[in-house]
Amino acid sequence: MPLLPRLQLFEFLDQPWLPGPLRRGEVDYLRVVLDRVRPYDTVVPQLAELLRTAGTDQIVDLCSGTGGPWRTLLPALRAAHGGAEVTLTDLHPTPVQELPPGAHYRDTPVDATRIPEELTGVRTLFEGLHHFPPEQARALLADAAARGAPFAAYELTQRSLPYLLIQLLLVVPLVWVFTLLIRPLHWWRLVLTYLVPIIPLIILWDGVVSSLRTYTPEDLDKLTEGLDTHGYRWGSGVYRTPGMVITYLIGRPGRPL
Repeated sequence: MPLLPRLQLFEFLDQPWLPGPLRRGEVDYLRVVLDRVRPYDTVVPQLAELLRTAGTDQIVDLCSGTGGPWRTLLPALRAAHGGAEVTLTDLHPTPVQELPPGAHYRDTPVDATRIPEELTGVRTLFEGLHHFPPEQARALLADAAARGAPFAAYELTQRSLPYLLIQLLLVVPLVWVFTLLIRPLHWWRLVLTYLVPIIPLIILWDGVVSSLRTYTPEDLDKLTEGLDTHGYRWGSGVYRTPGMVITYLIGRPGRPL
């Protein structure tokens, strides 16, 4: 597929000034999509193997937002690696109530480029790496390598023209459909989705920008070039499942945690 140039544009969800109802509208939509579609169940064997080889049960999830895929992913992971636990972190923490056993949300800010010493384990990043410009992304990855922390990043978006066209055609109708599954169904959500469709347009913008910011496996190889402290190894690629392509970056230490 033809690639588009990578552009570090802005996403509404990254902006602290975004009004609460609009932010809530987007994150609730993304939560329902992840809960219903469960795209990341396919990476369970890879995560279980990372935990096993690192000799740990602990996962530190970065840029977690309102929980990412963990409501459904953690139960699936615990079926493969029984003791798995995840600490959800974010620069702007948004603790949530509905988390599965083994998951908890850290309520103090965590900068993904400077992880506190006490947070140890396999580091994960779902739909987050594209938010960082190359110099910050490299700093995030360099920190994992320097501290010998296993690392796994996953992205569903693709920086290609066909993927962009699919987004332009389908995102707004999908927002209209999935919004009906969100509970509680507040009046303001209905108004801002169907009557004055600001939420669908913001989600469409952020989806398109996410695609244009996405790192390809080739980009990831360049970002990790030279980050092989103490035998740390990096590998990138894609998982292809029906209707989806997941780009991944995996970092493995040369020594156990």
